[in-house]
Amino acid sequence: MAAAQIDGVETVLAEKLEGVSLDEVKRILYGRPYKTLDISPAAEKLAQDGDFQLTGYLVDAQKEQTRAPRLVRVAAIQNRIHRPTTDSVVEQRDAIHQRVGAMIEAAAAAGANVIGLQEAWTMPFAFCTRERLPWTEFAESVYTGPTTQFLSKLAVKHDIVIISPILERDEEKDDVIWNTAVVISHTGRVIGRSRKNHIPRVGDFNESTYYMESTLGHPVFETKYGRIGINICYGRHHPQNWMMYALNGAEIIFNPSATVGTLSEPLWGIEARNAAIANHVFTVGINRVGTETFPNEFTSGNGQPAHKDFGHFYGSSYIAAPDGSRTPSLSRVREGVLIAELDLNLCRQCKDAWGFRMTNRLDMYAQKLTEVSNPEYRPDIRREQ
Repeated sequence: MAAAQIDGVETVLAEKLEGVSLDEVKRILYGRPYKTLDISPAAEKLAQDGDFQLTGYLVDAQKEQTRAPRLVRVAAIQNRIHRPTTDSVVEQRDAIHQRVGAMIEAAAAAGANVIGLQEAWTMPFAFCTRERLPWTEFAESVYTGPTTQFLSKLAVKHDIVIISPILERDEEKDDVIWNTAVVISHTGRVIGRSRKNHIPRVGDFNESTYYMESTLGHPVFETKYGRIGINICYGRHHPQNWMMYALNGAEIIFNPSATVGTLSEPLWGIEARNAAIANHVFTVGINRVGTETFPNEFTSGNGQPAHKDFGHFYGSSYIAAPDGSRTPSLSRVREGVLIAELDLNLCRQCKDAWGFRMTNRLDMYAQKLTEVSNPEYRPDIRREQ
């Protein structure tokens, strides 16, 4: 029998520590403390009625003499699937739409301006099975698909920007499937799309059965509330991927993900936070929650017995700031909405304080990376003669 999942590190700490000791440990783990955000009673009631977590934090910056604060409220939503994977595609998708729609309503009631959803949020993460049908039927058009139509109405209703990662069917070009994030403007129109740049081939996460690496590069989207990049899931393991979104002008980089505890959990709290520090941006790590069971057993070429699930998606979504501080995580076991009010002025303030953009030596690395990309390159190792 599988061991019970803990709610989260923060819960365990609060059970064992209190007062100054708890404050000091949290400072060491998370950086400077944030004030909690006042959540409206309407939003609180939606969360209570819907039985999902709702937390909020204020991430401020120093006051400047020549620039007013640039405040934006960002929300990260983590959810589980809500119908058995044996139900029809439409039943599964519609159940998730209904659930996440209620969570978006709560985020909007809490004042969110930009809402990010998790990777492939409209479906079970079925890519482990390597079966085509019915899972490829979840793929839909970026522009005319039911998910974009559903979210566009919410975007207009609440004057919000929504980051919607879906399984894309590129109906304009040979019906090819991609792992894609759709950026929906507050006007309800699609600003554009970003696709997954790095495809895992690790155990159950062998997703090249369904889609391949993006050819779109690192687009950044100018929205009413700031410049946004989307580094989908496995791309967080590649520092250059984060860097290119930042170099293209992103102020907030979302990392919609689907990852399980046995594979990546010790890395989760490090990677998006380190990217925020290294690139002077805000980062939003979003991971789904729950265990998803499939009708047929599958193996992964890793010596493990055949199985019908591939572990617990541990949630733990969080937001990190360019000064290295970060919010506490959402639960490892519950659905939830995390809100943070960010002052985007902090991006430039950290650039000025640390100077990484002045000292990163892109010219040197550009030359060397070009050399290393040549198959004939050999490492520059000096040995005693």
